[in-house]
Amino acid sequence: MQHRKKTHTLRNVIVVIFLLLFVGIGAYAMQRYRSVKDTINSSFRASGVQKERNVTNQLKNKKPISILLLGTDTGEFNRTDRGRTDSMMVVTLNPKNNMTTVTSIPRDTAVTIPGYEGQAPSKINAAYAWGGTKTSIKTIQQTLNIPIDFYALVNLKGLIKVVDKVGGVDVTPTLSFNNLGYSFKKNVKTHMNGKKALAYVDMRYKDPLGDYGRQTRQRSVLMAIVHKTGSISSLLNQEFINSLSKQTQTDLTFNDLASIAKNYRKTTNDVKQTHLQGHGKELNGQDMEVMHKKELQRVTNFIRNGLNLSHKETGTAALFTSTDNSSSSKSSSSYGY
Repeated sequence: MQHRKKTHTLRNVIVVIFLLLFVGIGAYAMQRYRSVKDTINSSFRASGVQKERNVTNQLKNKKPISILLLGTDTGEFNRTDRGRTDSMMVVTLNPKNNMTTVTSIPRDTAVTIPGYEGQAPSKINAAYAWGGTKTSIKTIQQTLNIPIDFYALVNLKGLIKVVDKVGGVDVTPTLSFNNLGYSFKKNVKTHMNGKKALAYVDMRYKDPLGDYGRQTRQRSVLMAIVHKTGSISSLLNQEFINSLSKQTQTDLTFNDLASIAKNYRKTTNDVKQTHLQGHGKELNGQDMEVMHKKELQRVTNFIRNGLNLSHKETGTAALFTSTDNSSSSKSSSSYGY
């Protein structure tokens, strides 16, 4: 796996649009209480993880919260297994300073997954495949030493519905390739319906930039959606909420969403973005991303600052290097190579 030195501002942003939809749906729900409450609550699934904080009080007192956003492609293009998460993002919403932070976690990050220590090192996206949202949350918390207050899991089929809802989008491909029965030509503006758009953002291995290149394509589709609609709220109606709720699973309740819509909406006016940047290494016969310890600490600080939390050392679940060119070192509860 090639080393990547270029800074990319946001990875896996496909899930961000669903965060905006959650906020928008919450506002819509406040107006159409009876008609949408049951629909929204049908997406509720407890994570099974003991919360590190009293999240009810966090929302009630308008304090910063964190949401782990997970994207999966189960069910699309004949995929029927639970699968691994293609996108993992930690979002913080801080109504005290009206700021949102978005931190992307590379799917190939080398970690010890709680409960599956015998499989270490493993890619972090295996956490969901092996133990569902509960294990994903635990893994992120132990990797970065941060609290996860809520989670939202989105099937990428939701992207198809959003694109089709706006009548398709026009996107100019960044490279030529074929994927999942669709063809794309570099620099030729292409009109895409939902399935074609998903095929465009789904491809990774034919892109010389790998997963980072895919994120560029994801951003272009999302920007096309935003430009086409002009406003996320224009998507909201009972039929659309019904269909999207089937592609979403979260431990945010109707009341939680209503509270976020009322008290946290201004946080999206200032969005700060980052991602964990590692280097490629073959481990257990797989290409993984190994992080520098200072990089892990930087991201821990970034997220904890977004939550107005005091400084703490980064977590111990990730495989890390102590110096830029050193071999990987063992952390206190992890492993070394």
